[in-house]
Amino acid sequence: MALAVGIVGLPNVGKSTLFNALSNAGAQSANYPFCTIEPNVGMVAVPDPRLEALAKVTNPQKILPTTVEFVDIAGLVKGASQGEGLGNQFLSHIRSVDAIVHVVRCFEDDNIVHVSGKVDPLGDVEVINTELILRDMQSVESRLQKARKNSKSGDKVEKQAVVTCERVLGELESGVSIRAMELSEADLEILTPLALLTSKPVLYAANVAEDGLADGLEGEYVKPLVAHAAAEGSEVVVISAAIEAEIAGLSPEERDEFLEGIGADEPGLARLIRKAYALLHLITYFTAGPKEVRAWTITEGSLAPQAAGKIHSDFERGFIRAEVMGWSEFVEHGSEAAVRAKGLLRVEGKEYVVHDGDVIHFRFNV
Repeated sequence: MALAVGIVGLPNVGKSTLFNALSNAGAQSANYPFCTIEPNVGMVAVPDPRLEALAKVTNPQKILPTTVEFVDIAGLVKGASQGEGLGNQFLSHIRSVDAIVHVVRCFEDDNIVHVSGKVDPLGDVEVINTELILRDMQSVESRLQKARKNSKSGDKVEKQAVVTCERVLGELESGVSIRAMELSEADLEILTPLALLTSKPVLYAANVAEDGLADGLEGEYVKPLVAHAAAEGSEVVVISAAIEAEIAGLSPEERDEFLEGIGADEPGLARLIRKAYALLHLITYFTAGPKEVRAWTITEGSLAPQAAGKIHSDFERGFIRAEVMGWSEFVEHGSEAAVRAKGLLRVEGKEYVVHDGDVIHFRFNV
């Protein structure tokens, strides 16, 4: 699925360092503003222990995880919506992604310049949010002017657009993001084509120093960020971009030893990737056999034929049934035949809503 998560934040908060660790793509990272101008893009595998567990049972020739696209977008500054710091260009990059990971600096370091001269997580968040809201106001105002002109002919859609845009513009002026507004289906029909920046779901990544990891969500700088995120229905992942960059360069054995040394079960990036994946309302189902064990990405709530279509359009067009078992059942009993013998394999039809973790064998006829 071509779904993308944009990494945003002020300059020098650790965005590119985090992106490098995520993708090992070698994105340039340096201690000065606007180091990143063109967005770097990397396809990142979604860590999933279930995939490894299934592979141990089937011993396949290939193991294929699902992926999420991450886009490293240049640092925004105050005035970006008016073109400051190449802001117009950077904001257009955000418009093309489906969700946002907002990296917020939550550490002190005199050797790394902060664009505002001090570490202030909530102040940083306000700068970014304000610029996104200001850009959305420009988009809505432009649509409103068009609607007012076109509604004079009696066009019902344009009349609705006037009502919607006037109300939404008022809320934006009050500092309310699109995702926090109560919108009707009619409102969404008007607003969705505008690809408004503050309509996108947000995950905050609190970038802490190594000694701040132990404090987690209770850290001095992190705690107020958690409260802010909770108030708008978002979440916070605590991560140290510097440590993640160091881990990314280690062998699997060295990585495990390093993680044990800092008292962690897995890299922080694994949690970040899974949270970003969930932010897009995505779930995973599996196919498992001797040739390959593979994770497939679908939108939460997808029906079985739609899920089958992710493999091949013929699977959806000629869908007959889905033979479904839970991944844990497959691992516990060791094979599809054993699960079937236990009476745990379910035969589902076209109306079956696929669940996260399902192992599915599709039957179809074209």
